[in-house]
Amino acid sequence: MKIAKIEAIPVRIAYRVPELSSLVARSGVADVLVKVTSDDGLIGWGECTRAADVPGIEAAVNAMAPLVLNRDPWSKEAIRHDVMIAGGWQFQAFTANFAFAGIDMALWDLTGKAADQPLHRLFGGAVRDEVDYFYYLHWASPDDMALQGRDGAAKGYDVFYLKVGVDEQAEEEMLAALRAAIGPDRRIRLDANQAWTVPQAVRLLNRWHDLFTLDFIEAPVSVDPVEAMLEVKQRTPVPVCANEGLWRDVDALRVIKSRCCDYLCYSSYWVGSLARFHALNTIAHLEGLRIVKHTHGELGLAAACGQHMMLAAEGADIGHQQTAQMMVDDILTETVPIATGPRWGRIEGPGLGVTVDEEKVARYHDDYRRLGAHPIYGDRFPLTP
Repeated sequence: MKIAKIEAIPVRIAYRVPELSSLVARSGVADVLVKVTSDDGLIGWGECTRAADVPGIEAAVNAMAPLVLNRDPWSKEAIRHDVMIAGGWQFQAFTANFAFAGIDMALWDLTGKAADQPLHRLFGGAVRDEVDYFYYLHWASPDDMALQGRDGAAKGYDVFYLKVGVDEQAEEEMLAALRAAIGPDRRIRLDANQAWTVPQAVRLLNRWHDLFTLDFIEAPVSVDPVEAMLEVKQRTPVPVCANEGLWRDVDALRVIKSRCCDYLCYSSYWVGSLARFHALNTIAHLEGLRIVKHTHGELGLAAACGQHMMLAAEGADIGHQQTAQMMVDDILTETVPIATGPRWGRIEGPGLGVTVDEEKVARYHDDYRRLGAHPIYGDRFPLTP
């Protein structure tokens, strides 16, 4: 079996409600789908999530295609090496990882179908029966925050996630309303996106943990240098999660070995391939760290892929990131379980185990060509602390 054709297909799908946080204000997801066809007609699908620029990811996939065509789809890491070295993409590593991760996903879907095995079995098999996902909170008034909290609790969510780092008073009021709404036992996780200084992080985390009990803080301060994260970890009882700074496989390894955090929140897009993501997850587990799957905003293909990887990851925690609860539609024929609740069981179909609706792909590709990507920052940029 050889790779005969690669197509990059940008699509755009709206959220049911805008995504509003301390960092972003956007109305939906625009991602690049990757369709790989083998010489015997088998099809694999992948999804490149975006960071800042959809056209750049599309261009990168198309530029990588000549180094992927006519290759054995089982040789994924050899293909990745050639793309990065012979293709020169090592010099644009972040974009390269986001783009190649979609190609890599499509190759895993293709080879999983060829082997008639679900993806998680190709990574050693599932070590759990289901995976738990978070409730993504939108910035809002305290009254609306309480409504969100009660909605999530009624649907069975245990982990609630809020962006912070812009307005301490507003954030404290939201946290008070949230804790009152969800009760004392459900978990509150915060993400500051490196917005705080070390003294500010220590002050707020100690205060908020006393008031509201925090499950973890993601990216409280800059990860460069790691000593800043280490100091926060040492001076507050709140567990620390790293997110920014896990940009490449070597960066992720550096953070793991530094012990500047208790959790890693990342995905294959950050490190370029599923094999490297799985290997780093294993290393993190051996080092005593927990894994939370990250998303930049995703459709069903990326969601299914992440589900397989968390099924197979020994150190996977609960409260993984997702945007399925927010989407008005998807590019799959089925509705993924996390569109309506916090848990997803084993996927037993071959490859990614989900089916792409090509009519929807065509429709949402046309929307992208007419309307472009959803802006990330909307009218919230520039942000003022």
